[in-house]
Formats: sequence, structure tokens, C-alpha cells
Amino acid sequence: MRSSTEEELFLPSTPGKFKDRSHAMHRQFHRCFASTSTMFLWALFLVALTAAYLSFQSFVDSGSRYFSTAWGGIQWEKQVRSSAQIHRQNGFSVLVTGAAGFVGTHVSLALKKRGDGVVGLDNFNNYYDPVLKRARRDLLSSHNVFIVEGDVNDARMLAKLFEIVAFTHVMHLAAQAGVRYAMENPHSYVHSNIAGLVTLLEACKNADPQPAIVWASSSSVYGLNEKTPFSESDLTDRPASLYAATKKAGEEITHTYNHIYGLSITGLRFFTVYGPWGRPDMAYFSFTRNILQGKPITIYRGKNRVDLARDFTYIDDIVKGCVASLDTAKKSTGSGGKKRRPAQYRIFNLGNTSPVTVPMMVGILEKQLKVKARKKMVEMPGNGDVPFTHANISSARRELGYKPTTDLQTGLKKFVRWYLSYYGDNRAKSVN
Repeated sequence: MRSSTEEELFLPSTPGKFKDRSHAMHRQFHRCFASTSTMFLWALFLVALTAAYLSFQSFVDSGSRYFSTAWGGIQWEKQVRSSAQIHRQNGFSVLVTGAAGFVGTHVSLALKKRGDGVVGLDNFNNYYDPVLKRARRDLLSSHNVFIVEGDVNDARMLAKLFEIVAFTHVMHLAAQAGVRYAMENPHSYVHSNIAGLVTLLEACKNADPQPAIVWASSSSVYGLNEKTPFSESDLTDRPASLYAATKKAGEEITHTYNHIYGLSITGLRFFTVYGPWGRPDMAYFSFTRNILQGKPITIYRGKNRVDLARDFTYIDDIVKGCVASLDTAKKSTGSGGKKRRPAQYRIFNLGNTSPVTVPMMVGILEKQLKVKARKKMVEMPGNGDVPFTHANISSARRELGYKPTTDLQTGLKKFVRWYLSYYGDNRAKSVN
């Protein structure tokens, strides 16, 4: 049945004279044309409506993020300022990126406990269980450390943070970690470890005053080096993984910003950090879980069935090195994006100097857990892992007073105690 609107469109201009059926084809054509025109107008309206909606969404996402729930607003600014307050004489105000991460949590706590102002930043990604990251956040919150939920690539957010707080230091620990995961998601490493680093350096360069920067490189930059122990003066031009390559790129990028803009920069090459609140993707962590659950663990071996070895470094020793790097960092020398004079640039190894084979590490876990591991020995695949790591820490010892004190047996005992208190025992029940 034709609608009244359609009737009006097809009524003759002179009523009573619309009798000629020879115009049927014309009427059909006009009907079709009018219907098509109507549909076209409706489609045009819908397109315009969609474009307006998308434009509004873009405005909300980019132009008005200041008012979003993630960051921005009066209450948010109060939390940032409160967390950044210094409570000791000559204390620091430190922006800690990756604050809900393993090292970031421990460093933030150490700084806060001694009276420094600490503001955290973390994107809480799902590389590993975000629940653990949020538990770390709750731990920091109980010590009055506020973590901004955001990405280090968000230049506007970083600019706002530096506008609110005149940070004296930045401890940059945010990164896409893990060697093997790079084969699954390579772009995440470029996004976090290179693009994110540059975005942060740009924010620091433009800040007034410019902060001193301490950031996490990695022992992975030594790559396929065979000379041991690894020293900061060794060549690092043969990375074995994309992760290592992005960390090496980070060292070159930070040197550039130091040279051009006068940013004071210290890079720290961490060696296999472990301990309470650690990363679930690390071998000691996943081995603990699987041993308790009665699942087999895969232990890699190098060429000629040689056991892999790592310079396992306990988290408390790493924290001491991080804090000492902040304490000895000199001020940046730039202003308004221009360097006034040369600025400090340093790179240090932070390790334990006592490599332990992976089977020995498993043996310690078996002793602490009182459970025998089901071991599966496998030849190391070409996934970016290296057969051994061993740190020369003479430079850090001399300039930072760095002196690791925790051996692997003591450190794993503390880790297992934490693990059981956090996750519970969860042992697999034996079946007779």
C-alpha cells in the first residue's frame, strides 16, 4: 500500500484529468526515480550521521583525553601531586615508568620509603597476568604511590605530567620484556622499546627543568659474545634476538639525546633479575608453578649438551643499583630543547657475577619446594636465547658502590616463601 507521502508525489497537478494510461511507463519511471532519490537522501543522511559520530569519537579519544577516566581531571592532578611530594631533605621527585612491573614496583617502594616523591606510570598490558600487576599497584597504593594508567607513547599525557610535577629524575623501566615472545609479536617491541623510549625522551627534552634519566637496558645486548665476563666496553653489535636489538637501539638513541639535547642519561644492563613479585614468564617462576602442579618442566641445553647458565641477580641487589644510579646522576644540561654543555652519559652492568646453571637452579627449587621436578631436557632452539650470561660489575662497584649480597639459594628461598603466600601451595595431589 502506497504511503500518503508517495500519493502526494504521484497525484496529478489537475485532478480529474489523470486518465491517460499511455503514461504508465512514465509513472513507473518517476516512481522508481523518486524512490531511488529518497533512498539516496536517506543514505546520504546516514553517511553524514556516521561521519559526525566518528568525528566526535575522535575528538573524545584524542582531543578530550584529559577528561577521560584513564588520566586527567582535578582529582587525578591532586593524586599526582600528592604522590610526587618529597618527604626528605634534598629528596627527589621521580617518575617511574613500568611502575606496576617487577623491578618498577620494588624501585618505587624503595624510593618512597626513604622519602622521595614517586609517581608511577603503567599501561597494565596483558603480556602476562594483569591481575599480578594490579596486585603490585595495590601494594604501592598502600604506601601512597599513585600509578597513572597510560602508555609511555602518549605524548600529551607525558607533557601533562611534566606540567604538573617538576620531576628531578625519571626511572624508565617500562618495556616489552622477554626474548622468545618477540617471535610472536615483534611489533610490540618496537612500539614499547623504541617508539615509547623516543616519546619519553622527547618529553624529558622539552621539560623545564630537564630531569636526569636512568633506564633499563639489558644484558641481552651482549648477544653472541663469547668473551666472559661481559664488560660495558665489549662490542654489542651481534644481538641474538629482536628484544636485544631494541635494547641496543635504545642505547644508541639515548646517546643521541644526550649528545644533542644535554640529557643526563644512565643505562643499566640487568642480568636475569628474580625474586618476590617477579615475572611469571621467567624460568624460575614458571618452573615453580609447574613443579608444584606436577607438570613437566623443559630445560634447554646448549651445543654438545652443555647446560645453560645465567647470572641470576636478586631483586634487592638490582634495586640498590637503580637507587645508586639515581643518587649519582648529574643534572641534565639542556634548556628549551638545547644543550648548554656536555651532559653525563653512563652504562653499567648490574649482575651478581656468579653464574649458575639452569639444572642447579632447578635443584634449589626442588629443595625449597620439597617436590621432585619432572624434567624434560631439550636442545636449545634458535629462539633468541643465549647459552650463558656473566656480568663484570667492576664499573658499577667503583662508581655506584654496587655490591650484590644475595646468592641464588638465599634468593630463591625468599621467592618460594612469597610465591606460596601469594598463590597458595596448589600442589598436585598424588594418585596411588
